[in-house]
Amino acid sequence: MNPDLINQLQLGANGLPYKIPMHPNLVHLTLGLFIIGIAFDIVGVLFPFDKVVFKYLAIPATRANFFDVGWYNMLGAAIVTFFTVAFGFYEIMLVGSTPEVKSAWGLGAMETMLWHGVGGVILLAAIVGMAIWRGFQRFVWRNDTSRQVQWRYLLVGLIIFFVMYLHGTLGAQLAAEFGVHNTAGNLLRMGQDPNVLLK
Repeated sequence: MNPDLINQLQLGANGLPYKIPMHPNLVHLTLGLFIIGIAFDIVGVLFPFDKVVFKYLAIPATRANFFDVGWYNMLGAAIVTFFTVAFGFYEIMLVGSTPEVKSAWGLGAMETMLWHGVGGVILLAAIVGMAIWRGFQRFVWRNDTSRQVQWRYLLVGLIIFFVMYLHGTLGAQLAAEFGVHNTAGNLLRMGQDPNVLLK
């Protein structure tokens, strides 16, 4: 990135023009929406078995309610992930020099950033694909059945969980091992109190 532009942005302790990195916060929103979407669809599929538990706990629930939650969370995950990836690429462009160390996986900082960026685009495509697949199941293929999702859809969702775990580990290594946009760590290295951000 152009050094003059970086100077004009008035980067803070985390190397960003704002106090707290946006990408990690959006990542957790994406994860939460996706995981809840798949989890509620699993509960919906297993509803005949767990219906007894809901009845015992006096929870008024119907199978359609679980599928509604699954659909809207998957749709939300697809929308939010565009912002997650966009902020990820913006924030990765502002990374300054990184230490010449290797991660726990034996990768350098640039390799880790490259794999994390590629993985982000792949996960964006996968999540959007899952939302489209889920939409077709809800409104076209299975709209006249009580079980709204296919078993293979749920299996693919669980595989994506594992890919998210690997991808998230790369992101965690960027922050923890290379100090990329690690606000608290950078403030501590500068001898400042990270709690000032909370005030």
